[in-house]
Amino acid sequence: MNFQRFWAVFVCRNWEFLRDRSTLTWNLLFPISLIAGFAVAFSGPGLALYKVGVLGDAASGGGDAFFKTRYVQFIPFVDLPAALPKVERHQLDMLVDPVGRRYWINEESPKGYVLERVLRGADAPATFDKQTVSGQVIRYVDWIAPGILAMNMMFSCLFGVGYVIVRYRKSGMLKRLKATPLTPLEFLSAQVVSRLWLILATTALVFAGTDWFIGFPMHGSYLALGLVFLVGAISLISLGLIVAARTNSEEVAAGLLNALSWPMTFLSGVWFSLEGVHPVLQQCAQLAPLTHIIDAARAIMIDGADLAAISGHLLVLTMMSIGFMAVGAWRFRWE
Repeated sequence: MNFQRFWAVFVCRNWEFLRDRSTLTWNLLFPISLIAGFAVAFSGPGLALYKVGVLGDAASGGGDAFFKTRYVQFIPFVDLPAALPKVERHQLDMLVDPVGRRYWINEESPKGYVLERVLRGADAPATFDKQTVSGQVIRYVDWIAPGILAMNMMFSCLFGVGYVIVRYRKSGMLKRLKATPLTPLEFLSAQVVSRLWLILATTALVFAGTDWFIGFPMHGSYLALGLVFLVGAISLISLGLIVAARTNSEEVAAGLLNALSWPMTFLSGVWFSLEGVHPVLQQCAQLAPLTHIIDAARAIMIDGADLAAISGHLLVLTMMSIGFMAVGAWRFRWE
């Protein structure tokens, strides 16, 4: 691998991106506008959807009228220690133990208060013993911010590499580069590194700007969060290389990239928690790099997780990066 040839392509791609003012502006303003919109829209009492965790099964509650309440989603849990943190962080509005005749709410949760009133109206007040948990208030915008940052990074990675290389091939630029001493490894490496540092830079700017404007909770390490976005960006860029390896039509490339990106957007927990979703969909979500990026970022920012706690996500992302990169390099053709 010749470093001078690599550096020439790297610098050329950087200037091409920076001179495209519309794309640069979109990468900065789109996630900021989304986060600001959610901060305004959900700054009131919260979402209208109620989620109640049930230790065991709601059927064990017998004839309790509360478990027949409409518009309330009842989610079964087996482990009490695993369910209580979800009440603290407002992922569950209430936790009920039908056998032990107990229930838990977060005193700082308005939806928990409403559900408690519903429970006491449906059943005798003495039927259930009240237990409370108190945790730091996690706003919806705090919970959704890591997902929006990762989603914006996903679109930049997939379209910034996959679509651009297809455009090069269609315009004949790759054919001209083939006649030079430039090797596929040097060309692809320059594309990946160029897109990687630009994405990390724009993501850091967006994070800093929105954090200054809204103020996110950050209980973990910024270094760990940066590592998650670094490994995640490499995996997503490598996935884009598979689409760009042989495609010579911008329309086909756009269709394939959208077919990859939008299912990941809806199944990776960007907008809503996957609690209560069908188990098959939860397993499918684990096949998407975006799921592991979001889960790891939320664990660091909200729960203060360290590198050991998110090592499983980093390992999966690393393996995906190696696999995607190998397939993309193997399938790559100049023409």
